[in-house]
Amino acid sequence: MTSQGKRTRVDPGAQAFADAWQLVREHPLFAPMANRTSPLRTGDRPWASVETSGRLRAHRTRVAEPDEWAWVFAHCLLHLGFAVVGCREVVEFQAAVKVGRRPDSWDELGCLDVTPPGPNTPQWMDLFAAGLSGAAVAAVDVAGGARRHLADRRPTRSVWDLALNWFVASYPLLGALASGMKVVADADLARGWDISTAAVDASLGEIYVNPLVRLTSAEWRFVLAHEMLHAALRHADRADGRDPYLWNVAADFVVNGWLVEMGVGVAPDGVLHDPDLAGLSVESVYDRITTDLRRYRKLATLRGRGSDLLGDPARGPRHTADLDGFYRRALLTGLSYHTTERGLLPAGLVEEIRALEQPPLDWDARLARWFEEHVPAVERRRTYARASRRQSATPHIPRPGWVRPEEVERRATFGVVLDTSGSMDPQLLGKALGAIASYALSRDVPAARVVFCDAVAYDAGYVRVEQIAGRVRVRGRGGTVLQPGVDLLERADDFPGDGPILVITDGQCDYVRVRREHAFLVPKGARLPFRPRGPVFRMS
Repeated sequence: MTSQGKRTRVDPGAQAFADAWQLVREHPLFAPMANRTSPLRTGDRPWASVETSGRLRAHRTRVAEPDEWAWVFAHCLLHLGFAVVGCREVVEFQAAVKVGRRPDSWDELGCLDVTPPGPNTPQWMDLFAAGLSGAAVAAVDVAGGARRHLADRRPTRSVWDLALNWFVASYPLLGALASGMKVVADADLARGWDISTAAVDASLGEIYVNPLVRLTSAEWRFVLAHEMLHAALRHADRADGRDPYLWNVAADFVVNGWLVEMGVGVAPDGVLHDPDLAGLSVESVYDRITTDLRRYRKLATLRGRGSDLLGDPARGPRHTADLDGFYRRALLTGLSYHTTERGLLPAGLVEEIRALEQPPLDWDARLARWFEEHVPAVERRRTYARASRRQSATPHIPRPGWVRPEEVERRATFGVVLDTSGSMDPQLLGKALGAIASYALSRDVPAARVVFCDAVAYDAGYVRVEQIAGRVRVRGRGGTVLQPGVDLLERADDFPGDGPILVITDGQCDYVRVRREHAFLVPKGARLPFRPRGPVFRMS
């Protein structure tokens, strides 16, 4: 065999000896003492002995397993730490430490040789005390998940990950929610998105933190709870055309007030909190702060000068129903397991969580309810003037048939002011008109008064409800002026004085004032340039 084919032979006894010493050196209890000495295979004792000067002598020829040598080395170092010659006390302590395995041939013959102290003799008891302190810290980290085992040099999990796991283990209200969230700590991402501390994307279930920010564990708990409540209560989707930044500021005041009242973590310096706003909803706080825009626009969220509610509410996630269901179940489950021993909860937070049990109706269901309220249906009644089909079991008994009263002169109707500018989405427009047609037919409304609006108003007169979609022509001449179309309906002699008006627009229009019962139908995420007085239904 050539020299290149030769392999270096490894002495298994020496390898076990070295591995055992490395294991002891990495243990936090023995590391301070092990760093001040090293074993030598020059001893005559059956296993090993140690001098008070720190010289550790192992038997020169004994071969043993690594876990046996580890037990022997730990035994000798404990002799130094305890400063005792007898082995009984040391062996009893080792049973609790559980480092290595006691050899079957071990005899308690005394392993410590007392030598005169020299000028550089270590203070073994002080080093042992430092090891006890380090072992206690490491044990707490292992119990909390910061380290996989005691020998880990430093925690393998970040402080924000530990804070998130704290909710899973110790705070039932947000535990189920925390188990489904992911913390993303990326300095480049935080710099690119201008995230000073944290932000959240509810559609992705991700919390973005700035790893360069120095916060304590308690402060990270506050920050993560803040972002989780933003996501679970869907604050980004509840803006409904309001100013996004001021809505975020209002939500911050409410959420931070809850967290301070619950005592979850410690609020970092500069968070938005005003005791005078306690007990108010986000909508109420928003109405208050919009009276002083110059002041409140200067306030900073956890993201900084931007909104910490990331994502595009107008687009929405692809699996909105599943996402809403996850957040709803997580909060309701946490509330059911949250006991008074974990702390009291603010009444406003409990009210919002309870409201999640009854999710809001879809836009088309609420539109149907509006039709039922303001567009009365013609009541049918039975009459013998028009007999019904007789039953075969009782052919001699006449049955009354359903008829509509012929004496009714005025049929129920409603007006539609339709934005036909180029900015309208044809698909959403078709969905809205289809819903209107189905509801109108269910209410026995034969026709509706339709006005198309772009730069000017086009009166289409009464159109059968199922034919409205076929009459629409998106003209796209630029701006949209809806007020002339509303005025045309209100002044029309052939339109009832109590007839409701439905305005369909994308929000890119002028100021509209309607003096009778009305409602607006707009795409989700659209914002009207004025404060509407009637209900607003948002299509999705």
